[in-house]
Amino acid sequence: MTTLAKPGLRPKNPRFSSGPCAKHPGWSLDGLKGALVGRNHRQPETKARLELALKRTRELLKLPSGYVAAIVPASDTGAVEMALWSLLGPRGVDVLAWEAFSRDWVTDIVEQLKIKNMRALLAPYGDLPDLTQVDFDRDVVFAWNGTTSGVRVPNAEWIPANRRGLVICDATSAVFAQQIDWEKLDAATFSWQKVLGGEAQHGILILSPPAIERLESYTPPWPLPKLFRMTRNGRLKRDLFEGSTINTPSMLCLEDYLDALAWVESIGGVEATIARSDRNAAIISDFVARTAWVEFLARVPETRSNTSACLKIVDPEVLALPPMMRDDFPRRMAALLDAENAAKDIASYRDAPAGLRIWTGATIEVSDLEALLPWLDYAFAHEKRALAKAA
Repeated sequence: MTTLAKPGLRPKNPRFSSGPCAKHPGWSLDGLKGALVGRNHRQPETKARLELALKRTRELLKLPSGYVAAIVPASDTGAVEMALWSLLGPRGVDVLAWEAFSRDWVTDIVEQLKIKNMRALLAPYGDLPDLTQVDFDRDVVFAWNGTTSGVRVPNAEWIPANRRGLVICDATSAVFAQQIDWEKLDAATFSWQKVLGGEAQHGILILSPPAIERLESYTPPWPLPKLFRMTRNGRLKRDLFEGSTINTPSMLCLEDYLDALAWVESIGGVEATIARSDRNAAIISDFVARTAWVEFLARVPETRSNTSACLKIVDPEVLALPPMMRDDFPRRMAALLDAENAAKDIASYRDAPAGLRIWTGATIEVSDLEALLPWLDYAFAHEKRALAKAA
């Protein structure tokens, strides 16, 4: 068995968590100095900071005319729930699920909203559902990028422009990392903590004109919690999309988001963050291609995420282990790397197949990924030696 020496170089930033994600390069607490802490969030100065965050978001993402964006509570999950509870009901629903979070939306639609005219188009971890089977006369719910499986939709070409139903998209780990055709989406969501390493608990909800029309013409049959209400007297609460919020936001988190947006603008905008994500993903892809013991969980290269590299151990000796020992092997690797301060939080998601999950979004530096790779080989060899000693 090959014996690897412990690598001499560690990543300067070992934070490869898939959420909350690493802060952007150059981040420091100095970026929060302008935060209007201890202030009421409905005053002119504080509301102006919230409105500025929305304005910069719309501009950087190049949202189409008529699209609006709001800062909402409870991160991406809260934003998705607002869309589901407020928009679904008047049409049948097709919901696509191929990993943990998209399966949560199936559960909500079936068990909480109890929509009977609903189809769940499912696929196992590593695959996409058959996109040709989606009926766009119905409302459609899907996640653009599956962080727990590393599988994404390759593009939006499968979504017609002349659809009758609404398209609701959980885009939390794709925004600022992948090319998104916004005109193909009617409600889209993301969180600061994923795409830009922002602080948790705040989400962004983006709505198209057809989604706004649905809100103003349809009243759901179920009670709507206060946190989900986007209309007043049958009309859209326009102030919600102009810097007002439903509940109290953190001005510290807001300032951190503004700092992240300033970083995006300073490096060249969303095109630059996409390029950084693609470059990072290519480093992992090259490593997998030359390494016998590991493979992507996503089977089809065109559907592999460029932010969430989900890897599985394919070494024959590891695969031959009893299930509990086999699944524990990558967890032991992740624990070793954590203890060595070489990689933090890279075990696979708790409901996903056992493996490793490495964030490769725009806030990750190439040099850190390159420094990580020898440590992956080291951890694998270390755990293989441990197996041999235990035999």
